[in-house]
Amino acid sequence: MDRVPDPPAQQGPQARPDLDRARRTGDPEVVFGPGKTPAQVADLLGTLHAAHPDRAVLATRLDDAALEAVARAHPGAALHRTAAAATLGPLPVARGIVRIVTGGTSDGPVADETALTVRVHGAAAEIVADVGVAGLHRVLAVRDELDAADCLVVVAGMEGALASVVGGLTGVPTVAVPTSIGYGASFGGLAALLGMLTSCAPGTAVVNIDNGYGAGVFAARIARRAARATEAG
Repeated sequence: MDRVPDPPAQQGPQARPDLDRARRTGDPEVVFGPGKTPAQVADLLGTLHAAHPDRAVLATRLDDAALEAVARAHPGAALHRTAAAATLGPLPVARGIVRIVTGGTSDGPVADETALTVRVHGAAAEIVADVGVAGLHRVLAVRDELDAADCLVVVAGMEGALASVVGGLTGVPTVAVPTSIGYGASFGGLAALLGMLTSCAPGTAVVNIDNGYGAGVFAARIARRAARATEAG
């Protein structure tokens, strides 16, 4: 009896990269790694690079397998392991400055994702690390640095109080990123998220837990606009 052929392998849903996003918003689409195979990540990053060869494109939240797949498929790609991300293509000229403030060194991976996103999206990024509220003298000592930025990103876990402190020290537009760092009652970042959302310090926007990418895009857009206004006089 003839053998029944095997059914075709499941390929998963077909991706439809938004290649027109850069024209509409000034920022190209980004590859979000979770839920995609390493090969899909590498292929999508290549598709975005072909559409935007003059500027870096970004893939975020990549595990080791996805990073290695990108490296094999695109020898010119830069792997950013702490940020769990990869870029392909040249970084744009930086306009404006974003300073990323962290409560502690445990917030580093989210801060690194934020800083890389800021650079990919056209602004300069500097990290001011480990100035949490357990030692208020630390954040007070860098107040002038914070005040000189075009936008601030505050990355903090535990109870998320650093965002309120920074928001009360400067008039710089600030975006707060709650992280999932903390003990049991922090509920994986929910306590920090709620603390930042209910902050009494005005002028602070809040993104979702561990969303360094979203904060980085927000901050870079503010910094670019500020630089444009300065250049125009």
